[in-house]
Amino acid sequence: MKTRRDFLQKLAAAGLALPVLSTMAKGSAMPILDTTPYDGPMLRVAIMGLGGYGSRVAEAMQDCKKARITGVISGTPSKIKDWQKKYNIPEKNCYNYSNFDAIKDNPDIDAVYVITPNALHREQVIRVAKAGKHAICEKPMALNAAEAQEMVDACKKANVKLLIGYRMHLEPKTLEIIRLRKEGKFGKILFFQGLSGFRIGDPTQWRLNKQLAGGGSMMDIGIYSVNGARYMVGEEPVWVTAQETKTDPVKFKDGVDETIQFQLGFPSGAVASCLSTYAMNNLDSFFLDGEKGFAELKPATGYGPIEGRTSFGELNFPHVTHQTVQMDEMAEMILNGKQPVVPMDGAEGLKDMKIIDAIYQAAKTGKKVPLSR
Repeated sequence: MKTRRDFLQKLAAAGLALPVLSTMAKGSAMPILDTTPYDGPMLRVAIMGLGGYGSRVAEAMQDCKKARITGVISGTPSKIKDWQKKYNIPEKNCYNYSNFDAIKDNPDIDAVYVITPNALHREQVIRVAKAGKHAICEKPMALNAAEAQEMVDACKKANVKLLIGYRMHLEPKTLEIIRLRKEGKFGKILFFQGLSGFRIGDPTQWRLNKQLAGGGSMMDIGIYSVNGARYMVGEEPVWVTAQETKTDPVKFKDGVDETIQFQLGFPSGAVASCLSTYAMNNLDSFFLDGEKGFAELKPATGYGPIEGRTSFGELNFPHVTHQTVQMDEMAEMILNGKQPVVPMDGAEGLKDMKIIDAIYQAAKTGKKVPLSR
């Protein structure tokens, strides 16, 4: 791995200030300012899919200390040219969806961040793994649990890491609530509510295309409440019930869910009541209730700032750019084997896909669906 020694020395010589990131104090979710210049290995990342979220990740990575963009993969030549100029990416590190298998011979790329429509994740991650590169995949990681399992197996076979873009697993206020829950501050957990939704716009976008998205709101915003229920309660659910509502069958065609309410049951007896929708705004909140106290995040999963409070007071941690922290922390996971408080690997993504499969089954049949532990 190359380092940034020369780059840092040049900055120091020029008297320029280094960008610094918030990191986590040991044993706490409280961000502290890390002013130590970094001179270790860099995770060299190719971004696959140069759309809106890919651009957000790329911008955030400009402040990363341990990860940087070294390549791009896109089906749109004009986007590749724009990114080359903006991020100083050489021609030899630019690929399209047909030829990116050639990254296996490119030492400038350690990992590929797959930020494409859901239906493409399985094939693209498997190809990345076969090329011997680590894979980072946006959520949901696949169309269903069967595909997710194939991705996990392919990365294991190739001896590469598979990480999923669960940026909220590194968010300070979220981590503080998890810490308090683990310490028993809320007592026995009784209830979780997760509301995830917004009114979706352009009816022609891929998120409303069954073939590309694999569904509707549940395959996009809904995964936040699925995943959030698990890390907030601290258990794996054992059953699911669900109900689907559709008010606009023209916009939300067959197989594209508009609104799904779902309930989860946990081994301890705790229950979760959640909603996923593409038809309502102002829905981004988590609420956790225990015998001794409560915690609330509202907004809970947006790009920030996240707002939080507990029965013990407000959570007043500084806002940090989620994607910057995510990519630096993922560099640590890939390069140094660091383990996050809440897992971010393919196995974690697979658990969510099994629950989503069960939610769709429950909504279709009207029956309670058991989940294997």
